[in-house]
Amino acid sequence: MDASIWVFGYGSLMWNPGFPHLRAVQARMHGVRRALCIRSTHYRGTPENPGLVFGLDRGGSCHGVAFEVAEADREAVVAYLRAREQISMVYHEVVRPARLLTGETVGALVYVANQAHEQYAGGLSFEETLDIIRQSAGEMGPNVDYVTATLRRLQDMGIRDQALERVVAALAGAVGPA
Repeated sequence: MDASIWVFGYGSLMWNPGFPHLRAVQARMHGVRRALCIRSTHYRGTPENPGLVFGLDRGGSCHGVAFEVAEADREAVVAYLRAREQISMVYHEVVRPARLLTGETVGALVYVANQAHEQYAGGLSFEETLDIIRQSAGEMGPNVDYVTATLRRLQDMGIRDQALERVVAALAGAVGPA
């Protein structure tokens, strides 16, 4: 019996997983979408000047990366992910179906935005989102770098995320609000 687990990454996990894995496969998760909807008071901001990071919010679908983790690494990887993703419990840790590029559907461990959490920031205007990203930095560096690196990884995989493309273009000064 194969006792490996899958982990779905949709933000920094795509370009910086930080854990051992057997393979990384493009995948899509339905019913949730990538959104800059979590106030970051640690990695990309501070309690005084929070940044914005991605969460999976309700609706749509999300392209990302599914990582297969060997059974022998399961406990250590889950512990690592909980330490990384659950600093303030702003995410729900769930297992949801992810459809791999190969056509196979797997149950993947994923962190979904907790809309009831005080750090949930859904509903910000485009300009508010840009202002926060431009002005924040945390333990892992400037918020702009995080957002840009996520788009770059998606582009490297041949995946279009028009909402994120618009944010990054505006951050670079190419466009204003629509």
